[in-house]
Amino acid sequence: MTQSQERPADVRLGPVGKGLRVLVAVVGIGLLINGSVRASDDAWPFGPMSQYAMSVPDDAKIDYTRISAVTDAGTTVDVPLNIEGAGVARAEIEARAGEIVKNPSLLQQVADGWARKHPDKPKYVKLELIRDTTQLVKGRVEGPPSSQVLATWEVRR
Repeated sequence: MTQSQERPADVRLGPVGKGLRVLVAVVGIGLLINGSVRASDDAWPFGPMSQYAMSVPDDAKIDYTRISAVTDAGTTVDVPLNIEGAGVARAEIEARAGEIVKNPSLLQQVADGWARKHPDKPKYVKLELIRDTTQLVKGRVEGPPSSQVLATWEVRR
């Protein structure tokens, strides 16, 4: 090996570097324990993602939360609940569904996010938070889902 091809000397991590790594690990574990004790998806990624943590019994109801919008073009569409769509993820809506039912004005943020991200698309004029429920019988879908409007909001411009 020539001198230009030699491996650089190994650099040892000093006490400050080791301490910082331990501190970051302890803080991360503390945040995870806090989120797990509170059992809330609001704390994600430092808490449980409960919708993935269980199996569904053969005879159960499966709820699916969505937002439907009437646009200024007169069409009715399902709002894409992701960061690219309206700027809010489905898990956030599901976690805050109770708050939205009590205060439908929280849906204004969804309309604002859509308008900001898609200025060239029709704007939302009315939003509905909807729960679709699918019934399972012996592990199979029993009929079409039933829908229940949980909250309605007339969008402010």
